[in-house]
This record gives sequence, C-alpha cells and structure tokens, in this order.
Amino acid sequence: MGTTLQGRVVAVTGAGGGIGRATCERLRADGAVVHALDLRGVEGDRGHAVDVTDAESVEAAMAAVVERDGRLDGVVAAAGIVEDDVAAEEMSSAEFARVVAVNLQGVFHTLTAAGRQMLARGSGSCVAISSMSGNHTVNTPQRQCAYNASKAGVSALVRSLAAEWAGRGVRVNAVAPGYVETELLALKRHQFDQWLAHTPQGRMGTPDDVASAIAYLLRDESSYFCGSELLMDGGYTLV
Repeated sequence: MGTTLQGRVVAVTGAGGGIGRATCERLRADGAVVHALDLRGVEGDRGHAVDVTDAESVEAAMAAVVERDGRLDGVVAAAGIVEDDVAAEEMSSAEFARVVAVNLQGVFHTLTAAGRQMLARGSGSCVAISSMSGNHTVNTPQRQCAYNASKAGVSALVRSLAAEWAGRGVRVNAVAPGYVETELLALKRHQFDQWLAHTPQGRMGTPDDVASAIAYLLRDESSYFCGSELLMDGGYTLV
C-alpha cells in the first residue's frame, strides 16, 4: 500500500493561493509530479494559466498535463473565492453567481475534466476543498450566503461523483477546513479573536495542515475513502 506519491502526476487548481500553494509544495515533497494551475498562471515548466469558470480552459489544461506526462493520477480542486460581508437581501444576483461560478461550477469543471482522463485509464484520485461552512455550521458574524451555499454544493457534488465513479476505479473525496490562515481569510482579520475564542484548539489552521490531509486522500493508503469529507476545524463545530 503506497504511502508516498512518488512519480504520480497531479494537477492542482488555485495553485497560487495559500492552500493551493502549500499543497503543491507538499505533493512535490512526497515525490509527485505537480502541475500548478491558477488564473494568473504559475511560474515553472508545469505551470498553467487556467480559468476554472471556463470549461474549455480547464479541459485544455488537463489535456496538456496528459500530453506532457502521459497520464493524470490525481487532481486537487483548490480554487475558491468569498464574497464581501453583505446581507443576503442586499446581494446582487451577479455577485451570488460569481461566487458559485468559481467555487462550485469551477470544481465541477475541474473534477469532470480530470475525471475523463482518469476514467479512461481506470484509476485516479480527486480531492476537492469544501468547507465546514457548507454543512457543519453557519459562520457568524460575517454574512456569506453565497460562499456557504457554494461549499454545500461542493460536498454534494463530491458524493455524487464518488458514487458514479467508484466502480470505475476513480475515487472522489473532500477536505472541509475551518478557519485557515491564508491571504483570503486575512481580509477578515478583524474577526480572528472571535473565531479563536470558539475554537477549542485555540489556533487557526495552516495551509500545511490542509495540504497534509489532501496528500493523504491522494495516496493509496486512503483507498477505502469514497465520497468522504474530512472535517478539520480545530474543534470549532464542537461548541
């Protein structure tokens, strides 16, 4: 049973962000051949500029991965955004759609484009980033109905794809982080003290924490995980 990712070819979206960047670093340390996909592009010979809201852009990137390295063994859907703190009744439909387009439709594009490559070979592992906000709690005091709804959708999508693809050799799972110290979360730094007061471990998560869970779900030793969602929130949802 493999405990490393030596030689595995893995594509990571959102590779320029905190969790995506840490994931790329962790997977490389574990021996994987990593293709870093991000809207702004990523430096390196395996960096790709990809818009996850554009199905053709994602499809082309996955095809480029296979053309370069012959196969695709794993994918991590880590691209995501969050809306400004705004009351639901004051949010425009365009803003709601913008968040859903990246956080949910983007994950659909990523997993299905990668899934087609994996299903053709009869093996592969997909990991999406959901959130404790999708199923386990409604975060307060910030108001983020679009983010919460999009992440709940990711959880349902992961279960649906897992059920469809498990019999054909492709696993689909998710990691559901709580509050993680990233550039995205730093926009709400004024709320950190309140969040920490409700977190039994008394600390925020780190991108490396999440990357470790992702690496585990990509490895063979997690082979019996199917449609699972690993909640990692420092105990926030316990209280």
